[in-house]
Amino acid sequence: MSDDKNDGNAPERITVLAKEFLPAAMEYHRRNMGSKGYELEGRITQRRFQMIEGVGEPQELFEGEVYYAATFVKKTASSD
Repeated sequence: MSDDKNDGNAPERITVLAKEFLPAAMEYHRRNMGSKGYELEGRITQRRFQMIEGVGEPQELFEGEVYYAATFVKKTASSD
């Protein structure tokens, strides 16, 4: 991923997939996501991914393999 220092183009959410828990958990620190304005959203869990186009049946992504997913969400300034 490119450096998100240009906050105008930074996505609101970034999801990282990993075959093992530890690499997914360490990604926050490895990429210094906190200094880029992100925090972990929810838990890191195993998931199977599917893609649906139109009204057809969903198709398995990654040949149905299960991955750990860690989603980082852009922190919002509180409106006090």
